[in-house]
Amino acid sequence: MDKTSPASAGTEEAACDKTQHAMSMDRAIGLIGDRWTLFIVYNLLSGPKRFGELLTMGNVSPKTVSQRLKMLEKIGFVERHAFAEIPPRVEYHLTQKGQALVDILQAISQFGERYLADDEISPDAPPPPPCH
Repeated sequence: MDKTSPASAGTEEAACDKTQHAMSMDRAIGLIGDRWTLFIVYNLLSGPKRFGELLTMGNVSPKTVSQRLKMLEKIGFVERHAFAEIPPRVEYHLTQKGQALVDILQAISQFGERYLADDEISPDAPPPPPCH
């Protein structure tokens, strides 16, 4: 016989939902909380890029870009396309899953424009992208 009252069952279900939401939030923050991961996604929003083009984001090491691209590819946010050419050519582009980050990036950009003055920028922040 189940000794759980209906009230406590609802409380347990609410606690379980809260735990699941917290885990989802933790995973999302782990992904979007990394500067270079977001800059890679931001740069790929304008279309496919080669590895060397992604290195122009700022003071970032090739190893860091490589690690972030591999992670983004593994979780399905980025696809790598190798062309059968000599010399070899590889391009990276966002998947539909990666494109889903556009609203988050826009919100971060709006927040920065509204609340972070130019004189408050960290000295280790990457330079702004060139205007065309």
